[in-house]
Amino acid sequence: MIVVKVGGGQGIDLERVCEDVAQVFRSGQPLILLHGGNYETNQIAEQLGHPPEFVTSVSGIVSRRTDRRTLEIMEMVYAGKINKGIVELLQRYGANAVGLSGIDGRVLEGKRKDAIKIIKDGRRMILRDDYTGTVQKVNTHLLHLLLDNGYLPVLVPPAISFENEAINVDGDRAAAVVASAMGAEQLIILSNVPGLLKDFPDESTLIRHIPAARLDEFMQYADGRMKKKVMGASEALAGGVRRVVFADARIERPLQRALAGEGTVID
Repeated sequence: MIVVKVGGGQGIDLERVCEDVAQVFRSGQPLILLHGGNYETNQIAEQLGHPPEFVTSVSGIVSRRTDRRTLEIMEMVYAGKINKGIVELLQRYGANAVGLSGIDGRVLEGKRKDAIKIIKDGRRMILRDDYTGTVQKVNTHLLHLLLDNGYLPVLVPPAISFENEAINVDGDRAAAVVASAMGAEQLIILSNVPGLLKDFPDESTLIRHIPAARLDEFMQYADGRMKKKVMGASEALAGGVRRVVFADARIERPLQRALAGEGTVID
């Protein structure tokens, strides 16, 4: 079992990703694909007059401020436009894909945060009307049902809270929970960089291998959204996943090259 997470950043070649994912899936490899959609969601939110806002937690993690209107835009773009576009591409390349948001069938379920502590203009603040949370439970029965009958699940946030509200969850950390719950051997995280860079954005400084036991030491090199990818990798490894690879989604055969060890391999 392989779990693949493809990001939603600028420059990602979704057609190449889908062509490669479909080829690996058709070879008989059980596979689940999760995806993001940040860049396109930001553009559409601007067009709709509700521009994105990002907040920084007291621990230095940057995330999307998710009020109810932002959540509705996310559902429209993530679970609608992008998810169905990916499913269409996978079908074109011969994989019988089924697109699901985390809400559908409660496939991704978790707790909505009561409050978020952030730093704004140097001051600590508390947000209480934010629809964010973390994935704590995966409907593995539904995923196995799809896989056992020849379908490729394509998952995307939002998730559903235990109180039956849609919640924005981080895609990389959600992928880690899915990989652990499904007993995946590998988690492949594809984005618009070739892996973890020692000196971002200099791609010649790619870190090619990280021993799993030393992963925390490398958080210092994680810039911006890469911090959550490193957190997700740590959580996946702790959950029994044998190998995590950060790799490039802008190149030909991105998944097969990641499986062959291109990128940053953590094991």
